[in-house]
Amino acid sequence: MTEAKLGPEAREETWRRLGAETFDLVVIGGGVVGAGTALDAATRGLRVALVEARDLASGTSSRSSKLFHGGLRYLEQLEFGLVREALRERELMLTRIAPHLVKPVSFLYPLRHRVWERPYTAAGLFLYDTMGGARSVPGQKHLTRAGALRLIPALKRDALIGGIRYYDSQADDARHTMTVARTAAHYGAVVRTSTQVVGFLREADRVSGVRVRDVEDGRETEVHANAVINCTGVWTDELQRLSGSRGRFRVRASKGVHIVVPRDRIVSESGLILRTEKSVLFVIPWRNHWIVGTTDTDWHLDLAHPAATKNDIDYILEHVNSVLATPLTHDDIEGVYAGLRPLLAGESEETSKLSREHAVARVAPGLVAIAGGKYTTYRVMAADAVDAAAPDLPGRLQPSITDKVPLLGADGYHALVNQADHLAAQHGLHPYRVRHLLDRYGSLVHEVLALGDGKPDLLRPIEHAPDYLGVEAVYAASHEGALHLEDILARRTRISIEYPHRGVDCAEGVARMVADVLGWSEETVRREVEVYTARVAAERDSQTQPSDEAADERRSSAPEARARLTAPVG
Repeated sequence: MTEAKLGPEAREETWRRLGAETFDLVVIGGGVVGAGTALDAATRGLRVALVEARDLASGTSSRSSKLFHGGLRYLEQLEFGLVREALRERELMLTRIAPHLVKPVSFLYPLRHRVWERPYTAAGLFLYDTMGGARSVPGQKHLTRAGALRLIPALKRDALIGGIRYYDSQADDARHTMTVARTAAHYGAVVRTSTQVVGFLREADRVSGVRVRDVEDGRETEVHANAVINCTGVWTDELQRLSGSRGRFRVRASKGVHIVVPRDRIVSESGLILRTEKSVLFVIPWRNHWIVGTTDTDWHLDLAHPAATKNDIDYILEHVNSVLATPLTHDDIEGVYAGLRPLLAGESEETSKLSREHAVARVAPGLVAIAGGKYTTYRVMAADAVDAAAPDLPGRLQPSITDKVPLLGADGYHALVNQADHLAAQHGLHPYRVRHLLDRYGSLVHEVLALGDGKPDLLRPIEHAPDYLGVEAVYAASHEGALHLEDILARRTRISIEYPHRGVDCAEGVARMVADVLGWSEETVRREVEVYTARVAAERDSQTQPSDEAADERRSSAPEARARLTAPVG
């Protein structure tokens, strides 16, 4: 096992190792499936490298609904196997793998029809409460209209005749993905971001590795491996073309948009799930906010920066306002984010009906591709991907054991929760602040707080983003692989969606906090702030546009933090 510190000083060593060693597996893609695949392989005793062109979770894995859930609506589609599998994963996350990151969350399912709807929905929820060993959250509870309105006073009286409360779980998706990647590094994986695959190596008829470029400084090197696994989600087809191999499946990108509003705009003690004509809409508690979404529409434009349109936002507002006594307006919105689901193409013309199941294939000797699936089942997908690479690996492949491997920060977490008051007094913090840190870092909280030793300013809240301490920004750069201001404000913290200024007001302050860690000059600080500010301006502009094409044009006008990134060719 190695130190899981993804800091700037490790980048030179990981670059050297990429060029000097021969790996069993090279994993392309730093989303949750790529990070999970690296962890799965490393804990089976394989030599593994993970390369990501941008940042960990910079694509789909930071823009989900932030839920670990079975997928209640998949029961209606009779996808019982998928629901059972997802609920088993939810149980594992809550109890063993990531109890510090994954927490129970309640939802009200409002009933609109008398006689048939309650028993019909209750039967589905009974399955939901019992499949996959789902024991760590309370079972369904039936409510009258009065009981439902006491739980969610924000609802219109005529929006329901009663309700059923049930539980799922939630996590900060970007933080969870990053923790999976760090855990993989802890077990020996070479993990390197800002490292783009620009070509594939071949020996005779087989893929034998990749050529990569460091998009920070432009260097290139060859990485040799027995097998390569393509875990690039919506970029699967592009990487497939670059490899020169014919794919076994195609991926369609479906855009999902969420809005973030203040907690006091919806008076409620529970989340809410609503049926729409296309899918479902969630109102999800998120610290001092609500996340409301999502949409489900085809997207054929820039994969790196899907843009939310005014029509997307209006769609969400229209549907949630149909049940709220006091409607939400555009002025209530603190943040907006858009992500792309990598759906397996071919089953239906409607993205909401495309399969959430995953597919894995050995598309050529030495090359495996995996796509589809859902965030909750990343661990199962990862195990399947490594299994598919077995014909290209020397020796006998050990079985997957990640169902027994806690993520970094899980061990000792529960004891620290009981010691939160003592820990708070030790560092001069309020106990609620320590509990907030424990739910983001678990038992790694000691590493985080140690950065404030002798630097009391870092133990104070970030100006204009007081939910976070200065040490969290520094730790993101020193331990969590953040290389740019955007990485810190959009993914290591969620400042970019949790404050109306979307991170602009604190951008310079945060950039100066991390400048020493990342070796930034005054000019670099200025450039990082300018690039981030331009990103926010472009996103705001795109969200006033009526169409995907217009929004994409506005969003794509912003500069990239990683200026040497190129589009895959092939």
